[in-house]
Amino acid sequence: MTVMETTPESTQTKVDVCASAPEGHPRPDGQDRYTISEVVACTGLTAHTLRWYERIGLLPDVDRSHTGQRRYSNRDLDWLAFVGKLRLTGMPVAHMVRYAELVRLGEHTFDERRELLESTRRDVLNRIAELQDTLAVLDFKIDLYGRGNG
Repeated sequence: MTVMETTPESTQTKVDVCASAPEGHPRPDGQDRYTISEVVACTGLTAHTLRWYERIGLLPDVDRSHTGQRRYSNRDLDWLAFVGKLRLTGMPVAHMVRYAELVRLGEHTFDERRELLESTRRDVLNRIAELQDTLAVLDFKIDLYGRGNG
């Protein structure tokens, strides 16, 4: 997952880092060259989806072997995990691609990235409220049926 972190040397410097615990990776950094089939097995995504993510700019700069085969890193796995969370929020793919572009553009885009995430957060909160209302209706009906008053 991508998080904002302030470095101890300077409280003014923000760095976009991947926060997955190292033990969550199949291989340690430096030995983390995964084939597309290994990433498929690890993430549950299809090879087609991974190639599509790369093509649209959602997963840029995937390393290649000397024969041209994709070689994914732990950082790529962390990014894919974050993208998976964004997908669960219902964020449109175009917004995810924009977010990825902003990450590549650097630190000066922190404010715009935050705005995108805050907007998505508001959407998620609205969906949660709608689901809670729906759950209340279901609970009411279930209670009626439980009392034989359906």
